[in-house]
Amino acid sequence: MSDHRHSLGVYEDILNQLKAKGIRLTESRKAIVRYLMMSDQHPSADVIYYDLLPDNPGMSLATVYNNLKVLVEEGIVSEIKVNNDNTTYYDFMGHDHLNIVCEKCGQITDYYLPIPSFKEEVESQTGFRITREQMILHGVCPNCQ
Repeated sequence: MSDHRHSLGVYEDILNQLKAKGIRLTESRKAIVRYLMMSDQHPSADVIYYDLLPDNPGMSLATVYNNLKVLVEEGIVSEIKVNNDNTTYYDFMGHDHLNIVCEKCGQITDYYLPIPSFKEEVESQTGFRITREQMILHGVCPNCQ
Protein backbone atom coordinates (compact mmCIF):
# COMPACT_ATOMS: atom_id res chain seq x y z
CA MET A 1 0.00 0.00 0.00
CA SER A 2 1.40 3.37 -0.95
CA ASP A 3 1.75 6.41 1.29
CA HIS A 4 -1.03 8.46 -0.32
CA ARG A 5 -3.80 6.26 1.04
CA HIS A 6 -5.22 7.04 4.49
CA SER A 7 -3.57 10.46 4.57
CA LEU A 8 -5.97 12.90 6.17
CA GLY A 9 -3.41 15.70 5.82
CA VAL A 10 -3.20 15.29 2.03
CA TYR A 11 -7.00 15.18 1.80
CA GLU A 12 -7.32 18.38 3.84
CA ASP A 13 -4.63 20.06 1.71
CA ILE A 14 -6.56 19.23 -1.46
CA LEU A 15 -9.81 20.58 -0.03
CA ASN A 16 -8.01 23.76 1.06
CA GLN A 17 -6.45 24.13 -2.41
CA LEU A 18 -9.87 23.85 -4.05
CA LYS A 19 -11.49 26.18 -1.54
CA ALA A 20 -8.75 28.80 -2.03
CA LYS A 21 -9.55 28.83 -5.76
CA GLY A 22 -13.23 29.37 -5.06
CA ILE A 23 -14.21 25.83 -6.06
CA ARG A 24 -17.22 24.54 -4.13
CA LEU A 25 -16.59 21.58 -1.85
CA THR A 26 -19.72 19.56 -2.55
CA GLU A 27 -20.26 16.19 -0.91
CA SER A 28 -19.91 14.55 -4.33
CA ARG A 29 -16.58 16.26 -4.99
CA LYS A 30 -15.24 15.28 -1.56
CA ALA A 31 -16.40 11.68 -2.07
CA ILE A 32 -14.63 11.49 -5.46
CA VAL A 33 -11.39 12.91 -4.03
CA ARG A 34 -11.51 10.43 -1.12
CA TYR A 35 -12.27 7.56 -3.49
CA LEU A 36 -9.33 8.33 -5.78
CA MET A 37 -6.96 8.86 -2.87
CA MET A 38 -7.88 5.48 -1.40
CA SER A 39 -7.84 3.57 -4.68
CA ASP A 40 -4.90 1.49 -5.79
CA GLN A 41 -6.54 1.18 -9.22
CA HIS A 42 -7.00 3.59 -12.12
CA PRO A 43 -10.80 3.68 -12.34
CA SER A 44 -12.99 5.00 -15.11
CA ALA A 45 -15.75 7.51 -14.38
CA ASP A 46 -18.28 4.66 -14.64
CA VAL A 47 -16.45 2.59 -12.01
CA ILE A 48 -16.21 5.59 -9.69
CA TYR A 49 -19.91 6.29 -10.15
CA TYR A 50 -21.07 2.73 -9.48
CA ASP A 51 -18.73 2.33 -6.49
CA LEU A 52 -19.91 5.59 -4.89
CA LEU A 53 -23.61 5.30 -5.77
CA PRO A 54 -24.69 3.16 -2.76
CA ASP A 55 -23.48 5.84 -0.31
CA ASN A 56 -24.38 8.75 -2.62
CA PRO A 57 -27.76 7.89 -4.17
CA GLY A 58 -28.28 11.44 -5.43
CA MET A 59 -25.05 11.43 -7.45
CA SER A 60 -25.31 11.18 -11.24
CA LEU A 61 -22.76 9.98 -13.76
CA ALA A 62 -22.70 13.53 -15.17
CA THR A 63 -21.75 14.80 -11.69
CA VAL A 64 -18.82 12.37 -11.61
CA TYR A 65 -17.62 13.50 -15.05
CA ASN A 66 -17.99 17.19 -14.15
CA ASN A 67 -16.07 16.74 -10.91
CA LEU A 68 -13.31 14.75 -12.60
CA LYS A 69 -12.95 17.54 -15.16
CA VAL A 70 -12.40 20.08 -12.35
CA LEU A 71 -9.95 17.80 -10.53
CA VAL A 72 -7.97 17.23 -13.74
CA GLU A 73 -7.89 20.97 -14.48
CA GLU A 74 -6.56 21.60 -10.96
CA GLY A 75 -3.83 18.95 -11.34
CA ILE A 76 -5.18 16.78 -8.54
CA VAL A 77 -6.14 13.95 -10.86
CA SER A 78 -4.69 12.90 -14.20
CA GLU A 79 -6.35 11.27 -17.18
CA ILE A 80 -4.83 8.13 -18.64
CA LYS A 81 -5.71 6.96 -22.13
CA VAL A 82 -5.01 3.39 -23.22
CA ASN A 83 -4.43 2.27 -26.82
CA ASN A 84 -7.45 0.62 -28.48
CA ASP A 85 -9.74 1.69 -25.60
CA ASN A 86 -12.04 4.71 -25.67
CA THR A 87 -12.32 4.72 -21.88
CA THR A 88 -10.50 7.38 -19.89
CA TYR A 89 -8.98 6.21 -16.62
CA TYR A 90 -8.19 8.49 -13.68
CA ASP A 91 -5.31 8.62 -11.23
CA PHE A 92 -4.70 10.59 -8.05
CA MET A 93 -1.57 12.73 -8.48
CA GLY A 94 -0.80 13.46 -4.82
CA HIS A 95 2.26 11.18 -4.73
CA ASP A 96 5.41 10.68 -6.79
CA HIS A 97 4.96 7.87 -9.28
CA LEU A 98 5.03 6.99 -12.93
CA ASN A 99 2.16 5.31 -14.71
CA ILE A 100 3.20 2.43 -16.95
CA VAL A 101 0.63 1.36 -19.55
CA CYS A 102 0.76 -1.98 -21.34
CA GLU A 103 0.27 -1.39 -25.07
CA LYS A 104 -1.33 -4.82 -25.55
CA CYS A 105 -3.76 -5.39 -22.67
CA GLY A 106 -4.11 -1.84 -21.28
CA GLN A 107 -2.98 -2.71 -17.75
CA ILE A 108 -1.90 0.41 -15.84
CA THR A 109 0.75 0.00 -13.16
CA ASP A 110 2.18 2.55 -10.74
CA TYR A 111 5.93 2.70 -10.23
CA TYR A 112 6.92 4.71 -7.16
CA LEU A 113 10.03 6.87 -7.19
CA PRO A 114 10.93 10.52 -6.74
CA ILE A 115 10.22 12.27 -10.03
CA PRO A 116 12.19 15.41 -10.86
CA SER A 117 10.27 18.42 -12.08
CA PHE A 118 11.20 19.72 -15.51
CA LYS A 119 8.87 22.72 -15.23
CA GLU A 120 11.40 25.52 -14.59
CA GLU A 121 13.90 24.31 -17.18
CA VAL A 122 11.23 23.83 -19.85
CA GLU A 123 9.65 27.21 -19.09
CA SER A 124 12.97 29.03 -19.31
CA GLN A 125 13.95 27.32 -22.56
CA THR A 126 10.61 27.46 -24.37
CA GLY A 127 8.70 30.40 -22.93
CA PHE A 128 5.74 28.13 -22.14
CA ARG A 129 3.99 28.52 -18.80
CA ILE A 130 3.70 24.90 -17.65
CA THR A 131 0.44 24.21 -15.83
CA ARG A 132 0.74 20.47 -15.27
CA GLU A 133 3.30 17.68 -15.51
CA GLN A 134 2.46 14.04 -16.19
CA MET A 135 4.78 11.21 -17.04
CA ILE A 136 3.46 8.00 -18.59
CA LEU A 137 5.59 5.16 -19.87
CA HIS A 138 4.25 2.70 -22.43
CA GLY A 139 5.48 -0.85 -22.87
CA VAL A 140 4.46 -4.49 -22.82
CA CYS A 141 3.67 -6.06 -19.43
CA PRO A 142 5.16 -9.44 -18.38
CA ASN A 143 1.84 -11.23 -19.06
CA CYS A 144 1.74 -10.00 -22.67
CA GLN A 145 5.40 -10.53 -23.55
